Amino acid sequence: MAKIKAVRCIRTRRNASWTIVKVETDQPGLYGIGSASDAYNPNAVVTVVEELLAPQLIGKDAGHIEDLWQAMYASGYWRNGALVNTAISGIDMALWDIKGKEAGMPVYKLLGGPCRSAAPCYAHASGRDIKELEEDVQRYIDEGYQVIRCQMGQYGGGGFLDAKHAVLPDNAWSNQHVFDEESYLINIPNMFESLRSHFGPKIKFTHDVHEHLSPTAAVALAKLLEPYRLFFLEDVLPPEQIHWFRQLRQQCSTPQAIGELFVNPHEWTTLIKEQLIDFIRLRVSKAGGISACRKVAALAEAFGVRTAWQEGGDNDPVNQVASLHLDLAVWNFGIQEENHFRPEELETFPGHAILKNGYLYPSDQPGLGIDIDEEKASALMDDERRLHKYHSPYPIDRKADGTVVRP
Repeated sequence: MAKIKAVRCIRTRRNASWTIVKVETDQPGLYGIGSASDAYNPNAVVTVVEELLAPQLIGKDAGHIEDLWQAMYASGYWRNGALVNTAISGIDMALWDIKGKEAGMPVYKLLGGPCRSAAPCYAHASGRDIKELEEDVQRYIDEGYQVIRCQMGQYGGGGFLDAKHAVLPDNAWSNQHVFDEESYLINIPNMFESLRSHFGPKIKFTHDVHEHLSPTAAVALAKLLEPYRLFFLEDVLPPEQIHWFRQLRQQCSTPQAIGELFVNPHEWTTLIKEQLIDFIRLRVSKAGGISACRKVAALAEAFGVRTAWQEGGDNDPVNQVASLHLDLAVWNFGIQEENHFRPEELETFPGHAILKNGYLYPSDQPGLGIDIDEEKASALMDDERRLHKYHSPYPIDRKADGTVVRP
């Protein structure tokens, strides 16, 4: 059996925000890669991989994936944090990649084989006004998408007021735009009224609230959107307020999807077991990798909850492929969030997934089926000095009085 010889991190993308873990073995040419990307704390994740996890893996059997996962999980003593989870996830994906290469088959076949021929994805349509949004929706319909997420501009769009039209305090902290909950509750239902009038009942729509609302407003929005029969309403509540899903479920039938910010099993187990949500949307590289997410999927299957693994513009092609292998192997798969990459980014990852007509397809090569060209990965970075000066916090929205709106 192959033994782990080295574990290292490869930084890439324009601002070095992608981190790919490469686990090398003592067998010539046998290695695996995984995603440990964190757009807001990349240096911290690299430190966890290199200083905490890598030293305890050297010399271990690469095929003992479950045991290695459990050891890594407990090795920091405090657990279920985003940074350690991300580091574990990258290594876990790489170990599954190695296992598949040793077996000579794709990972999804090791997980029990395919339950479907490809993974349907939902598209991301947006526009500054309803006309632009309708044009973007039509573009995705023409490309073959059956499920389309609809946003009025950026996250929270529909709820932003230009500072010139908002009632601000004299010492206002913002002179651009502010988030107003009541405007959101008016504009988003109006948006879906227009979309249903224009496109009819057959197209499936989703919407991402991105946790911008207070709990009572979240319940109100879900009720207001009920007539438009969404495929799901995404992240209507922040992790701090998930107990409100009980109230929400009692009051309306709008399907609920959540999990983008989840890293702790205590955040999702109750929601699944009490059937308070319809889709679990963990990011595979934040929840502990393939090993952890296949267990979440099994729990969800028992309670009628489907998967919708989270992607997003900050994510990398390796995490997308890991999600895809789970999509194919899990019976209670629901939908996959799509992600688009620049041509030069895809060239850096030969064997990447193929997105075509609203479906995602794997390369079907052994392991995860994806590789990284390290020379091209280095060339993707615009300025390597940013590795040492990295500062890219998540952009924060505020209310008129300056209060932070949590994403």
